[in-house]
Amino acid sequence: MGKAQCGAGPPRPMGAGQGGAVLPRSAMAASLRALLRPVVAAAARHRAFLPPPPRPLLGARACSTAVPGLRAGAPFQFLSVQKTGARQSVGLIRLNRPQALNALCQGLMEELRRALEDLETDPQVGAIVITGSQKAFAAGADIKEMQNKTFQECYSTGFLTGWDKVSTVRKPIIAAVNGYALGGGCELAMMCDIIYAGEKAQFGQPEILLGTIPGAGGSQRLTRAVGKSLAMEMILTGDRISAAEAKEAGLVSKVFPVEKLLDEAIACAEKIASNSKLVAAMAKESVNAAFETTLAEGTRTEKRLFYATFTTDDRKEGMMAFVEKRKAKFTDS
Repeated sequence: MGKAQCGAGPPRPMGAGQGGAVLPRSAMAASLRALLRPVVAAAARHRAFLPPPPRPLLGARACSTAVPGLRAGAPFQFLSVQKTGARQSVGLIRLNRPQALNALCQGLMEELRRALEDLETDPQVGAIVITGSQKAFAAGADIKEMQNKTFQECYSTGFLTGWDKVSTVRKPIIAAVNGYALGGGCELAMMCDIIYAGEKAQFGQPEILLGTIPGAGGSQRLTRAVGKSLAMEMILTGDRISAAEAKEAGLVSKVFPVEKLLDEAIACAEKIASNSKLVAAMAKESVNAAFETTLAEGTRTEKRLFYATFTTDDRKEGMMAFVEKRKAKFTDS
């Protein structure tokens, strides 16, 4: 009873029986199965406590139109987003909340911000078009969302501040407006760089009829676009103007038949995208300086950006192509 028997003598080779005789293959297999049986049983007990693998969600869909370059994330609920044009160089964002005439709720504006950020960083996209339906570009902000807000809540959360994202995108944006562009919808259109309108479009800032005033730049951008007198009339009465009147006042650059509006906006965006994306961003910044600063400050900004183009390969290519009487091949550098 001194030493434990398991420690006596050297270990036998696997498959060796008494006296070192080698076991037949069948006996060896049976011996291995006997040795592994406790391990297999333990593994089975372990699996019994593991949660089942997740099943795919029924009915789950990706973004309504797949766009290479858009970040993975929650699908768009209030937008459809795609790239279009002969070279897929135009980002097309369609507001898609038809039951509310594309009223600009918080969820829609958050999705718009995300879509613009993704198209901004897509090297293939040179310009962006924002549109709605033939009935409404956007009939305004979502009144039901705003109805019970307090001053304290609006002030502390910076209500509507995030809407300015549209105006800070460096790539040119065209608003293709059919139907109603009222209140926040008119403000959204004015945040864009170019407004094309369908013949039946209507523009207005009717907030006065709800006991409030424009809160996303309407009183500022409208005044700069159409002048003090017309802006005052629209904002103080809540009256709308037609597409033709908006064109005459300088709010809209072109008016088209309803069914041709989107194609014309995309064609303009394609033309913009065929130029240097880098220089187009500089040109946009320069024009915005005229809209937002004094003449002296604006001309200083223009000179600075003009000089900056001389550091680019695209400026060299553009001038060389002109001298050589050929089409320029820009590389956005």
